[in-house]
Amino acid sequence: MTQVKEWSNQELNRKLAELMGWQAGGDPNKQRDFVWWVDDNRFRLPEKWEPCTDPAASLEVQTAACKVDGERYIWELAIIQGWVGGKIISRKEGVRIATAIPRERAEAAYITLQGAVNT
Repeated sequence: MTQVKEWSNQELNRKLAELMGWQAGGDPNKQRDFVWWVDDNRFRLPEKWEPCTDPAASLEVQTAACKVDGERYIWELAIIQGWVGGKIISRKEGVRIATAIPRERAEAAYITLQGAVNT
């Protein structure tokens, strides 16, 4: 299994961008020229799209992961948060999942999206 927790925020952000279909463009040696292109020709600078720290961007990757496999995303998020229970998540655990921090959402989204690519 991939050790997502060991990655820096920047590394995880870029890996998520790639899984979501973004491609690198421009010159990586010139930060201002380095952009990610999306299918509909939108672009963003990598430092402006940070799912590991930005709540809005983390919800974007959460939505993408839920579209692929929402149930797996929730389980992965619970595991990342330290859940060790059985097959049922308590209300208390549900609240913790609902209030996940951006980095936790990003990790769970990566694992979920990566699993969809590898299957």
